[in-house]
Amino acid sequence: MNSQKILLVSAFLLLVSGCSTQPTQIVQTETAKAPDSDIPAEPVHTDPVTSGVTETFVTDIVQDAPVVEEPEFWEQVRNGFHLPNGTHAAVTRRIRVYRNNARQVERIFNRGEPYLAFIYSEVRQREFPAELVLLPFVESGYDPFAYSHGRAAGLWQFIPATGKRYGLKQDWWYDGRRDIVASTQAALDYLDRLQEEFDGDWLLALAAYNAGEGTVRNAVRRNRKAGKPVDFWNLKLPRETTAYVPKLLAISAIVKHPDKYGVQLTPVDMEPGFTVVGTHDQLDIGIAAELAGLETDEIYRLNPGFNRWATHPDGPHRLTIPVEKSDTFKRNLAALPDSERVKWVRHRIRKGETLSHIARRYDTTVAVLRSNNVMRGNTIRTGSHLLVPVAAKEPGRYTALAAIARTPRNAGSKQTYKVMAGDSLWSIAQRHNVKVSELTVWNRLDSRTIRPGQKLAIWNKVAVTNPGKTTRTVSYTVRSGDSLYRISRKFRVSINELRRWNELQKGKYLQPGQRLKVYVDVTRQS
Repeated sequence: MNSQKILLVSAFLLLVSGCSTQPTQIVQTETAKAPDSDIPAEPVHTDPVTSGVTETFVTDIVQDAPVVEEPEFWEQVRNGFHLPNGTHAAVTRRIRVYRNNARQVERIFNRGEPYLAFIYSEVRQREFPAELVLLPFVESGYDPFAYSHGRAAGLWQFIPATGKRYGLKQDWWYDGRRDIVASTQAALDYLDRLQEEFDGDWLLALAAYNAGEGTVRNAVRRNRKAGKPVDFWNLKLPRETTAYVPKLLAISAIVKHPDKYGVQLTPVDMEPGFTVVGTHDQLDIGIAAELAGLETDEIYRLNPGFNRWATHPDGPHRLTIPVEKSDTFKRNLAALPDSERVKWVRHRIRKGETLSHIARRYDTTVAVLRSNNVMRGNTIRTGSHLLVPVAAKEPGRYTALAAIARTPRNAGSKQTYKVMAGDSLWSIAQRHNVKVSELTVWNRLDSRTIRPGQKLAIWNKVAVTNPGKTTRTVSYTVRSGDSLYRISRKFRVSINELRRWNELQKGKYLQPGQRLKVYVDVTRQS
């Protein structure tokens, strides 16, 4: 070390030892970022004594300085917890259930991984309790295609009426209750209104989200009239609701101390893995996948609100695209001619045909035919032509695999395959004429690693007649006054299907309390 550098080092050490104001700022040369905020801290000024030191010397000092890392995703979620600690017996019981089913808890969080960072960003932006990030765990198991016997759909389980009240469009093309972005914003809007109604009591707001504000409001009124406490734990509410809030508090306790309960949480990036890109008009999903360099299944997984082979002609004109593919998608979409966004067929009307016949032939609706051909009624003339939008790719390309592969029970039969030494997912897929991605989803595999003796579920192949068809199994309890006709209308299935699925004999009446299995195509329930 030369004499000049020795003098500089000595001067630096003397300054540090004799100065008590912000010594660490001396070596900072860039704007520091607060670890828990997206807003940069005030710029840190370089000490003038070091301004004449060579660049190499300053770099050496900076490398030795401690680096403050931003807390990981789950730690930030925990830091945002604000609901009362779960010390109630009902919470303790539910914690025990989750602890005894730790692997299932892990699988559910694994399923939610694509959506968690986005949900957290929306919750954090509104400064709501971070426990709300976990509410879809309780509602739907983070399955955007979840469907209940009460006709609730999506991550946040909106029933049709409430969904429409909060701006979630539902029709043949699209169901906003399953749209990750729209349903999350609608759910938080709803919860915000509820917590305001119940004076900031989030437990009552959550109870109202489950049971309806009227139910909770009446329970509060009864207790107040009787001189009883009006907090959640002292209200008389439906059984499902009394278990609902403890479930959320229990899974929050698990997330707060995962090691204590033997749960390994799924790693989650702080930033959402997808971004919203405007499409400006209707776009075929298969074409969108090609523009982004993705499989159609990947597009459906991030855009589960779309029921068909294309986005809605009237909007929303947007798609959520993986961040790493968004620039490619934007560039290719900008270069795509408008005439190639959607494929059209010019259908010549034949004698005896009706709009209903033509709609069934092209797997569309009479309303779509009327809209695209500027028609007011159902009258058509033989020899005239209709423009019909159709899928640009083969039907199999539009199967929302991520959604339907777990429950194709009404369409095929299941077999169990025992993995043998030397097997791979690829060889098993080839042998059974299925895809590796199907095996992965059917068996909820976290990786492509399998071991001898492991048992895999394999479903036989079936013809895809409805692009984007997504089926869920619903267990329906027969109520007083129910009939097969009413139930078939409720779930849009046939009476014969109900009889076949439940082995019901003709002439026998349904009994209140009887359980029926219903296979529901969720894209037909809007």
